[in-house]
Amino acid sequence: ERYKPYIEDGKTIVTSPHKVYGPETNDLVLQLRKRGIDKIILGGMSANLCTESHMRELLEQGFEVAVIKDATAAAQVAEGDGYEAAVVNFRFIANTVWTTEELVERLATTDATQ
Repeated sequence: ERYKPYIEDGKTIVTSPHKVYGPETNDLVLQLRKRGIDKIILGGMSANLCTESHMRELLEQGFEVAVIKDATAAAQVAEGDGYEAAVVNFRFIANTVWTTEELVERLATTDATQ
């Protein structure tokens, strides 16, 4: 009940569950296309796995993807930093990479229908 107002706000898209890192096995792309959405703002946990997989698949499906780099995180192990690796790939692959501050500024000055 606590999250119901956010989930049922008419703007939130709830997809079917999936078993892999990206959206290939759920209906995210279908839900976005049904709503005429072609621009995605992406953040989330496991930047080098889930977030990057979603970014790659959404780009392959023809969506424009902005990744919010400080709205992601990843594990650090002795062999390397998953977050830093993901940010490098975000910069190479995503349409754009912003901070949350940059996103808030853009949203404040952009028509929501664009």
